[in-house]
Amino acid sequence: MATRLLSLCLSSPKVFLKRFSNIKSYINLGTEIKLLNDKKQFKKALALFDQHGIKNILTLSNFTITQVLKACAHMGDLQRGKIIHNLIASKTKNDIYVSSTLIHLYVHCDDIASAQSLFDSTKNKTLAMYGIMMKAYIKNKQANKAIALFNEIENPDEVNINLLFNACAQLKTKEALDLVKKMSKRIPKSFYSNPRILTSLLDALMKCGDVAHAEALFYSSKERVLPMYGAMMKGYVDNNLPEKAIDLFNEVENPNDVHMILLFNSCAQLKTKEALDLVKKISKQIPKSFYSNPHLLTSLLDALMKCGDVAHAEALFYSSKEKVLSSYGAMMKGYVDNNLPEKAIDLFNEVENPDDVHILLLFNSCAQLKTKEALDLVKKISKQIPKSFYSNPHLLTSL
Repeated sequence: MATRLLSLCLSSPKVFLKRFSNIKSYINLGTEIKLLNDKKQFKKALALFDQHGIKNILTLSNFTITQVLKACAHMGDLQRGKIIHNLIASKTKNDIYVSSTLIHLYVHCDDIASAQSLFDSTKNKTLAMYGIMMKAYIKNKQANKAIALFNEIENPDEVNINLLFNACAQLKTKEALDLVKKMSKRIPKSFYSNPRILTSLLDALMKCGDVAHAEALFYSSKERVLPMYGAMMKGYVDNNLPEKAIDLFNEVENPNDVHMILLFNSCAQLKTKEALDLVKKISKQIPKSFYSNPHLLTSLLDALMKCGDVAHAEALFYSSKEKVLSSYGAMMKGYVDNNLPEKAIDLFNEVENPDDVHILLLFNSCAQLKTKEALDLVKKISKQIPKSFYSNPHLLTSL
């Protein structure tokens, strides 16, 4: 190679310099695209690729290709990704990084069929590839497929184990619980030092209804991180044990907005004066920045309404600068629960683009009124709503 380059240099120095410049630019291209990706400037990364790399894609390094595909994934540019895949099909057979990045691109763009096809055709599957596919199945509510894929792995790593627990948590069945217990006994002890695995394991146990096992694991853990407290509190709420969730909240030294939401959910479940007093107390203590979280605001409104303090909920709702759809839903549900259907209907008329939940609550409000005007409103709205809403069985029942 060196002899050929020297010969070319001596015979045609201009041609040599041009080719050397191209080689150098191709080497630098991957680095430059990576730097742009690291800065989250994905659009610029793809523009740079279009300018210098697309015409010579087969001469680019696999490193450069993976960086371009990563930019495509972040931009959600599935079409460009597929074009690149077709152009470099030969590279995917021998390079696990290119294949893995392509699978991630397809999954990120919700093209599970293409991801599955490439995964199945890949001979040397890595643990990361299994992880990407398992995560995709879980995201698409196909937990059984994720578990089936996990069973193909010879030596699963922490990520694969974590995803298995997530899949079992999604199923919430006895079989899923048995699998969780079985795998939790088999995994290396070192895995238990990973707080993510512990949190996922606690979540799976709680979702599958084994509160006692989750409690034993939680209290035997030496280092309890905030997500673990969150998983336990969520589990208590899901298993109708709000008092335990509140007790655990009191053990958290520096609760974040997630713990606050779960506390409000617990109080909403109790519907007592004591719960209302706690909601008011905590809502005064939390940092103002937490109020920018729409989920927290919605949970707080729901708790106030469930505990019967309509006036406080209204004051909070109307003082909020940014009202999201879920907040309107919490208020409408609160009005219905507190036998104030007229207020629920008035609030519905303020919603710009109501979803099926708001429509359902409107019908519930009209059912509570039992008047001719309410019936006329039901007929009017039922003609206006998108046909897709009728696929919601709860909406059909309320109608």
